Amino acid sequence: MDDFRTDTIAGRDITLLKDLGLAAVVLLLCVQCLHGSALPAVSSYEFNAYRMQQYNLAQQKHGCRGAIVVAEARSADEPVLTRRCVIMKVLDFTTEKYLEAQKQNAAAILILLPKNISSIPHDTVQSFMVSESETLLKETLMPVYVVPEDEQLLCMYEEIKQAAATRNLSILIRVLRSMVTATAFQILVSNNVPIKAITDNSVVTLEGVLPGTGEDVPTIVITAHYDSYGLAPWLSYGADSNGSGVTILLELARLFQKLYSRPSTRPPYHLMFSLTGGGKYNFLGTKRWIEENLDHAESSLLHDNVAFVLCLDTLANADELYMHVSRPPKAGSPIHSFIQHLEQVVSSRFPWVKVGLVHKKINLVESTVAWEHERYSLRRIPGFTLSHLEDPKSELRGSILDTMSQVDFRKLKRNGVIVAEALAQYMYNLSDKGSPKDVQVFKGQMDFQDSRMSSLMSFLTSVPRATQLLDKEPSHILLVNSLEHEFKRYLQQVHRHNFRQDKRDPDITFFDQMNQPIVMYRVKPAAFDLFLGGCIAAYLGFVYYAIQNFGCIYTKLKAAVKSKHQ
Repeated sequence: MDDFRTDTIAGRDITLLKDLGLAAVVLLLCVQCLHGSALPAVSSYEFNAYRMQQYNLAQQKHGCRGAIVVAEARSADEPVLTRRCVIMKVLDFTTEKYLEAQKQNAAAILILLPKNISSIPHDTVQSFMVSESETLLKETLMPVYVVPEDEQLLCMYEEIKQAAATRNLSILIRVLRSMVTATAFQILVSNNVPIKAITDNSVVTLEGVLPGTGEDVPTIVITAHYDSYGLAPWLSYGADSNGSGVTILLELARLFQKLYSRPSTRPPYHLMFSLTGGGKYNFLGTKRWIEENLDHAESSLLHDNVAFVLCLDTLANADELYMHVSRPPKAGSPIHSFIQHLEQVVSSRFPWVKVGLVHKKINLVESTVAWEHERYSLRRIPGFTLSHLEDPKSELRGSILDTMSQVDFRKLKRNGVIVAEALAQYMYNLSDKGSPKDVQVFKGQMDFQDSRMSSLMSFLTSVPRATQLLDKEPSHILLVNSLEHEFKRYLQQVHRHNFRQDKRDPDITFFDQMNQPIVMYRVKPAAFDLFLGGCIAAYLGFVYYAIQNFGCIYTKLKAAVKSKHQ
């Protein structure tokens, strides 16, 4: 009986030791599984990001000078950003946070841009645009990238946001969380090729004419710049500024071509249309085009009797219209007369629209101009700019958020109608002929077409129109070619001017590497490796101790079992 009991107890001891060994194995497997949940270093996600503007203009440097990034991702809410890549959404990006990242010598800033811009609240859009314009005023060595949001990037943003939220917890909890559960994201841009200057950009300007009836008749010039501007060239679509001006100009060309096609309705004015490049960079294309016509061409309509130049800029929103002039127009002058007609059209048909005259003298000391008409005023050609913006430094004139969502097509069409009716009344002198104040020249088949305006705007915003891209990328070159085709469709004497810069003394210098591949690695932090090493060491220590002291452990376990059963 005692032998049977002894054998039974021994069997139970062996079973217990097996259970303990199984438990140890399970512990090891759990540790290995925990280690396996951390994505290894080879696990990565690659995406394209777009670098902030970098250019030199008028001996001043703008934008970011750096491109290489090797840093860990951190939320903008973190207190310490030194040598970290700061991840921000549009809502997070403010001038204060940008300057704080600079102050702390952050490695880079990566801004996540929503694919649906219309989903961003209006206040957030305005705040971002203000910060964007202030950021572009000066240069920085810190790389700044913008990337469209996707699922992986949003997951990264949420995880680093949650990590930043734990900074209010106790130090012990934060350390334990970092050791066991935290995930680190490494951002890598490892292009070893140095950033190179680009000085061979060409700026294209298009011109076309509708000849008036008679000889030595005055010329009216209607112009708009077609390029765009924003924090990142590859994301600058410029819907309101200045796709709106281009859209209205092309519709004016179509409508007035019908009037000029019949001798009975052809007015005694040459109507010249011009689409200029480099508008976002001191109106370089306008400057070179004026020089070409006045200083090099044997004959040009700009040499002769120019009534005025009407510059269209940012006209797709708001219920205000401002006429910007370099000097107040004299009574009886063509500009004064046209403004009177424009005010009459507004008061009779759109009385809720505010019309204002903004006078700003040209500061000859400054190397840059605020509006396109100032380029003409410097050459003593009378002109003015029509815009819904009162301030030439408005953030609306250059933003990556200036997309189709910022366009109000009803107001775009209304502003186009105002310009067309005012021009017709001025050129045909309808007020002196006793025509009613609310007379409509453009109606029925002669009206602005909603579908055409929508198609033009969609086409103009289908690719970014940044100046440094328009003569390099095939799709951008196609856009300029399509604009030239529109000119040839409705206008005569169409010319395309390709102005190339002097490489030895360029007006503007751009830089490459605006479109960069970025790799995001997802790994566990170094603290996790320490924790994992401790777990493995503890397991191995337990096994070693059990083997070395097996006899002692067995005796103690046997005695414990006997005492339990007695």
